[in-house]
Amino acid sequence: MPLVSRQDIDRVLSNTQTIALVGASPTTTRPSYRVMRFLLAHGYRVYPVNPSLAGQQLLEQTVYAQLSDIGHPIDMVDVFRQSRYLQAIVDEAVAIGAKTLWTQLGVIDDAAALAAEQAGLEVVMDRCPAIELPKMESASAS
Repeated sequence: MPLVSRQDIDRVLSNTQTIALVGASPTTTRPSYRVMRFLLAHGYRVYPVNPSLAGQQLLEQTVYAQLSDIGHPIDMVDVFRQSRYLQAIVDEAVAIGAKTLWTQLGVIDDAAALAAEQAGLEVVMDRCPAIELPKMESASAS
């Protein structure tokens, strides 16, 4: 089952340094753009992934066509794609040795989550790190 406890989510966010953001968009009103900007501002190293933008710059980061093109260890794969694409993304995440699969709000595929877990990835599904990170920060401040 995907991680849902506050402690598990906080642990994942605390232990993550590098994030591949799949479905990155240059459109400033898109959630993927706003979340990428938020994660960068919070000190994460973010690698945007979008085949139609590969080689371009997005928020001063080089965009990659696919996860295997990144060439750096990835802690978390953060998915902004429709649920129907999730199994293929899981396969890529497993192949590159990612530690966590995180799917954004509304991105739900229980079979893909199970496959990711069986391959050793931690899974956080249907949540947003830009929502969860402030919760973690406010809890640690109190």
